Amino acid sequence: MIQITATDLKANLGKYLALAETEDILITKSGKKVVKISSVKPDKVKAMESIFGAVPWNGEEIDGKKAKEERLAQKHEGAD
Repeated sequence: MIQITATDLKANLGKYLALAETEDILITKSGKKVVKISSVKPDKVKAMESIFGAVPWNGEEIDGKKAKEERLAQKHEGAD
């Protein structure tokens, strides 16, 4: 995450809009944090960080359907 001032954002809006597609931007005004800009496009790494621990991940491609099936199978094994 990068941190910039509101004045810098105003002067370079296009640059920061493009940068926000790949990195969160924290905007400050008078030295206080006021706004965070982030992409609306989901990022696999960010998504995995937000659900850390819910899906086992070994760095390979993420298959949500397969992970759900494995989780359900483990749940049913524990119920026996």
